[in-house]
Amino acid sequence: MNNKTHEDNNAPSEQHRISEISKTGYHLLKENRIDDAIDCFSKILALDENNNYALVGMGDASRKQGQIREAVNFYQRCLEHHPDNNYALFGLADCYKAMNQYQKAIEIWEQYLLHDDKNITVLTRIADAYRKVKDFSNSKLIYMRVLEMEDNNPYAIIGLGHLHYDFKEYKDALFYWEKMMSINSENIDIRVLTSIGNCHRKLKTFSEGVPYFESALKKEPNNFYALFGLADCYRGMNRLEKSLEYWNRILEQDPKNKMILTRTGDAYRNLNEFEKAKDFYERALNIEFDTYAVMGLAMLSKVQGKFEEAITSFKRLIQQDSRNYRLYSELADCYLKAGSRIKAVETLEEFQKLGIKNPRISEMLDSI
Repeated sequence: MNNKTHEDNNAPSEQHRISEISKTGYHLLKENRIDDAIDCFSKILALDENNNYALVGMGDASRKQGQIREAVNFYQRCLEHHPDNNYALFGLADCYKAMNQYQKAIEIWEQYLLHDDKNITVLTRIADAYRKVKDFSNSKLIYMRVLEMEDNNPYAIIGLGHLHYDFKEYKDALFYWEKMMSINSENIDIRVLTSIGNCHRKLKTFSEGVPYFESALKKEPNNFYALFGLADCYRGMNRLEKSLEYWNRILEQDPKNKMILTRTGDAYRNLNEFEKAKDFYERALNIEFDTYAVMGLAMLSKVQGKFEEAITSFKRLIQQDSRNYRLYSELADCYLKAGSRIKAVETLEEFQKLGIKNPRISEMLDSI
């Protein structure tokens, strides 16, 4: 830091004492001896209440303890007396980021850049924050600026992958994730592997996603995202027995995961193992109400020819989720299978009255 630590009229011996205590405080912070570090900074503040080293130290200590608002107060107090203190600016911006106040964090980091406009760490943080507030243009602009300065910067490449993924530009996201792999193929982060796999899931190139999720599992045999990715890829490839292997592996770790219970029920239903499907849907509902589990049971009734039962369930679901096109198409299909063509048409027209255009609904109406 280049700010004065005390008033000019402090005696040299006191300056030396403050400097030594400050060094000790920061050394203790690095060792995570937070309470001892706080004692040191408090001693400095007793001698010099506006000392920038001590105020930043107290901010850093509070941040390490998860006391973010207290940290904000210390950094702001420092900046009142030392407005150009980069460490206080950096700490304050990170606090706002931790509180999900990304716009405030951006403002502080941009203030920091007035003093150091080539700081790659700060630039990537700003780009990350713009990504969090869904500002695609500014986020991409700053990531690209970082890559001009350092062409293989991993934070910028990873950030660009996330940015394009968040905006559903999966092919572009894949480009950056694969670039990350080519830079560090020997020790690739598991999150890069699962991210590439997820791009293939979204692009429906399921078979191409499988090897990446398998590589992730070799690194972490119980990684949820890798297990989920494999299960979903095999579901997309219509290899339901294989998908069940991974749904069940997730349930071994997390037996009360409603989403996985319903996905498992769906797989058994599509394999015509109706009793097992019913068991998994009911297990999900025993945890708490779940739309997809009720929908699964309704579809189970439909496939078993219990049309009145299915119709009742779909009607109840529509009352709770009146804009879900799939519920209307399933209900209309039940009416058709039960021989009620007029009610099927009425159901589809009821959806169209909502003013939502859906090709599936239009196609069904045309075919009827």
